[in-house]
Amino acid sequence: QVQLVESGGGLVQAGGSLRLSCAGSGRTFRSYVIGWFRQAPGKEREFVAGIGRNDGPTLYADSVKGRFTISRDNAKNTVYLQMISLKLEDTAVYFCAADLRLVPGRSPTDYGYWGQGTQVTVSS
Repeated sequence: QVQLVESGGGLVQAGGSLRLSCAGSGRTFRSYVIGWFRQAPGKEREFVAGIGRNDGPTLYADSVKGRFTISRDNAKNTVYLQMISLKLEDTAVYFCAADLRLVPGRSPTDYGYWGQGTQVTVSS
């Protein structure tokens, strides 16, 4: 099993940047693919980005491609989501998720382990 803790959320103006972190427990963290998802009030949880074991492959939702970058540091048991050029519509609770599948998926059902989430609020 793996436990996940997100951090780095906050309030930022449109056009600004944030870096989210997802810290995982256990010596087998590198064996898990990791996904970032987000959920805005009244909306379904949606895929943002995913990364495979050992720093690849990576996947992105079309809405964040070119603005968000996912990366991982297995020595620190951490996956990052660098977000730039933030928009109002990026406001949501951001979750990281993990699974032992071979490649990252785009559906929440592809992941068996979830963190508690971190709030990102983009203001005008």
